[in-house]
Amino acid sequence: MQINNKKIAIIGGGPGGLTLARLLQLKGADVKVYERDINKDARVQGAPLDMHEASGMAALIKADLLTEFENNFMPGADKTLILNHQAEIFFSDHEKNIEKDFGDANFRPEIDRGALRKILLESLQPETIVWNSHFTAMTQYKEGWMLHFKNGLSVYSDVVIGSDGANSKIRPYITDVKPFYSGVTMLEGNIYDAKKAVPQFDSLINGGKIMAFGKGKNILMGQKAGGELGFYISFKADEMWSKDRNINFSDRTAVLDWFKNEYSDWSDIWHTLLEHAAIPFIPRPIYCAPLNQTWQSLPNLTIIGDAAHVMPPFAGEGANMAMLDALELSECLTSYEYGSLKEAILAYEIKMRQRAANAAGVSLENGEKMHSENSLKTMLEFFNRQ
Repeated sequence: MQINNKKIAIIGGGPGGLTLARLLQLKGADVKVYERDINKDARVQGAPLDMHEASGMAALIKADLLTEFENNFMPGADKTLILNHQAEIFFSDHEKNIEKDFGDANFRPEIDRGALRKILLESLQPETIVWNSHFTAMTQYKEGWMLHFKNGLSVYSDVVIGSDGANSKIRPYITDVKPFYSGVTMLEGNIYDAKKAVPQFDSLINGGKIMAFGKGKNILMGQKAGGELGFYISFKADEMWSKDRNINFSDRTAVLDWFKNEYSDWSDIWHTLLEHAAIPFIPRPIYCAPLNQTWQSLPNLTIIGDAAHVMPPFAGEGANMAMLDALELSECLTSYEYGSLKEAILAYEIKMRQRAANAAGVSLENGEKMHSENSLKTMLEFFNRQ
């Protein structure tokens, strides 16, 4: 295989990067993961991830981690309620969802991000992760790259794989094509000890998720590990909304006042979410890689996950695509089919760009439907067909 006796550096220790490291190590590759976090406990985890059979689950099975996943996933977290802006329930699958299990093509088991990260970290060989390694730059050196980090560390690698997210510092070394703003912004909040803080919502969500639709505006929320509840206030806005509005996102009263004004026709019950959320709230403008993006493949550098194809979250494909990237790239790099590393990387990138564009197209389309004037009717028709 083309990576024999090659030093491989993966920049970024998210689901995609860690899955790739695991898969490559199973084939005997020399891999290091350079992660900006100080240690394994430093990262603030986001919403749970739902694993899809042909992507995220396929990667976990190939990585021989299915048993660990089954022991750590969140049963029932895929249960869904659809509400209107007055918090009236229009759809529930809490009853018919009970019998779904692994092997069902429609079963999308959810796992807390922290739990998935722990599984992947513990699957790697000791000293694989180089913590506190904030990538700053790299320079071509011999047949590979000299990597430079904020802490002063500089290391050589024959092959570099960027898995460093939507704001990737590796991507510009490959392409100058940039993601575009989707037109949607989400304001993220998190509630600790939801059973005590917001008992009505804790009881209603019952370990699953809620999707509430008004005219062009949404609130999306889901159960997290440790009794936490995460939510996203989702709406169409200008790209610079968070700066132009000059809202202090560490001021709960200021954010609540904004919500009462912008979501004025929504029930007051939603106010309790903002009143009990931890601060600061986090504004997240949603970006998407161009669906027709392409670039000239390099012999020793590529990207996976959001670094390659950031997309809106409205199809649940982001982490799944990243883990499928890891699976397909690992197979290309360890295959004897290709005559060079460049050929292996080219084969991966061609396939990756096409399927990621398809997934991003669906995500963009779903986002438009979810933020339309008739979003409730549209989403009810979709879920009732499932």
